[in-house]
Amino acid sequence: MDPFSIVIFVVCVLLFIFLLWMVPVGLWFTALVSGVHVSLIQLILMRWRKVPPGTIVNAMITGAKAGIPLNRNELEAHFLAGGHVVPVVNALVSAGKANIPLDFKAAAAIDLAGRNVLEAIQTSVNPKVINTPPVAAVAKDGIQLIAKARVTVRTNIRQLVGGAGEETVIARVGEGIVTAIGSANSYKQVLENPDSISKVVLTKGLDSGTAFEILSIDIADIDVGKNIGAMLQMDQANADKNIAQAKAEERRVMAVAQEQEMKAKAQEARAKVILAEAEVPLALADAFRNGNLGVMDYYKLENIKADTGMRDAISKSGQPQPKKNPENKQ
Repeated sequence: MDPFSIVIFVVCVLLFIFLLWMVPVGLWFTALVSGVHVSLIQLILMRWRKVPPGTIVNAMITGAKAGIPLNRNELEAHFLAGGHVVPVVNALVSAGKANIPLDFKAAAAIDLAGRNVLEAIQTSVNPKVINTPPVAAVAKDGIQLIAKARVTVRTNIRQLVGGAGEETVIARVGEGIVTAIGSANSYKQVLENPDSISKVVLTKGLDSGTAFEILSIDIADIDVGKNIGAMLQMDQANADKNIAQAKAEERRVMAVAQEQEMKAKAQEARAKVILAEAEVPLALADAFRNGNLGVMDYYKLENIKADTGMRDAISKSGQPQPKKNPENKQ
């Protein structure tokens, strides 16, 4: 064969493969024998619309075998909207087998909302257990309790779109546990009857507005924590002690300041006396110069001072002296 014939042969083979890809005759025949009517033109147009024909046809075959009527246009629209066709159809089949009312529009809305619709149906059939993290709460007597709970939930299909998820359920259950323990008079009551927590939490309707229905709340474990009441009292006592010490220090500083002020005043008074005594000789000298004081007057003044000092000495020598106590040495 010449090179031109080889090129023509290769081109023909490629065209044939392209036609087989564009016209999925095998898929059309499979749909035909399965009772699903899809024309070859529609399969070709799916290729042009960038929709995988195999996904749509297999989904329609699954629905037909399960007795669920599916519309090809709805399946294509859901795929083009970014949805997952196969899980939605499988969820419809599971819901039909479990007698759960669910249509394609509701399943597609749940899928487009970002939830796994097949997992939701499975959880609705087989309830799911959610383990809460440790929740710490304090009873009225000040003892801390740390509780762990297991929440058995079932999917609420009607609330899947717009309903809160597991995080909200866990948060609400934790809040209910804190409230139940905090309302107990003693931690011993909670340890003796842990089911009282479950009863209080279940009566609050914590599953309202969520995508789940709470079936039961079981307290898995309760541990005794710290004595928060005693710790708070110790902190309060330390704070009161610090305040009292601060006030005492303030009073001491004020007393020291007053003492220093009194000493300063006494020193000032003594200084004034010394200054006044220093002015006496000057006044006497001035009196001598002015003739207001004579020599005899000065001698009389000195004699009077001497007599006064002698009388003071005699009076002090005649008074009994206090006995010294050998035990209390001055």
